[in-house]
Amino acid sequence: MTSTQEFKVSLRKDDVVQVLSGRDKGKIGKVLSINLKSGAVTVEKINLVKRHMKPSQTNPQGGILEKEIPLSYAKVLLFCDTCKRGVRHGKKLEKSAGKKKGEAAKASRIRFCKRCKNGLGAA
Repeated sequence: MTSTQEFKVSLRKDDVVQVLSGRDKGKIGKVLSINLKSGAVTVEKINLVKRHMKPSQTNPQGGILEKEIPLSYAKVLLFCDTCKRGVRHGKKLEKSAGKKKGEAAKASRIRFCKRCKNGLGAA
């Protein structure tokens, strides 16, 4: 991709994902941030690195800090609670009845597990 294009990412912040490959293969975590330009996803407690910090005014103690670094979007799958694993997902329109009597039905787009066909949350 060129530098001006952005990745189309169907994950959202606070989604639960499972890692497919690498040293953290099989681990499950919550998405902290998504970088659309590089297609990178930062996941809580996944892909941790140690950073050695010198003492400074902001960090007077210094020492070794652990922090998450982003990993590729292609290395994670959305986690399905019923299947208990990372799954591919799709989007579909689901009609919900109007709250008031005589109100027209509204359609909302939801994500669903392609394996068990259950909804995975708001899209």
